[in-house]
Amino acid sequence: MSAIFVSATGTDVGKTFVTTGLIRHFLEQGRAVDAIKPVVSGFDPAALPASDPGALLAALRRPVNIPETERISPWRFAAPLSPDMAARREGRTIDFVAVTDFCRAATAACRGHLLIEGIGGIMVPLDDRHTVLDLITQLRLPLLLVAGSYVGTISHTLTALQVLARRNLDVAAVVVSESQGSAASLDETVAAIARFSDSIDVVGIPRLADSAMAHPAFARIAELL
Repeated sequence: MSAIFVSATGTDVGKTFVTTGLIRHFLEQGRAVDAIKPVVSGFDPAALPASDPGALLAALRRPVNIPETERISPWRFAAPLSPDMAARREGRTIDFVAVTDFCRAATAACRGHLLIEGIGGIMVPLDDRHTVLDLITQLRLPLLLVAGSYVGTISHTLTALQVLARRNLDVAAVVVSESQGSAASLDETVAAIARFSDSIDVVGIPRLADSAMAHPAFARIAELL
């Protein structure tokens, strides 16, 4: 069994895209895989197939329904905000210890690869005192850091790597998921980040249609995990 935490430099840069691509790669290789995304905001049950849990379940070849969503994403909130704000809108709070225990239980129960997808970027607050970074630190799992290729991502990515290094966390790889309409090319961005990444592997993935999800980059990322 192996578990990996998938986080990012920010929101909407491709965490779910990378996670679902890895799921499909492992399944095509005949390897057991499961995934969880404990905390989700901006969740609309009426649009479940288009949600992040829906995408993960579809990639896992599991039914895309509420019971399966409950299994992989117990903490779901309607507002498309940081988890602490979204929970507050509903008069709720996120129990950080419960989220940590949920991730540990899923890791212990998995008999193959487990992908734990975080929410937003590494410094997104989960409650009044804890961020996603604190969850990663508690779990002490290898980390896959996803970044975009937009202008500005080099600074964001290198800053994130510095923060992770201060916690002595194991970054398995940086994945640059191509941003639409960026003035910088994907190859240029990957090369620039790699020059400053302290020997951490940096892999670029172009924008892909659903029919092209079996890109060689996913095999390369899987080798690094």
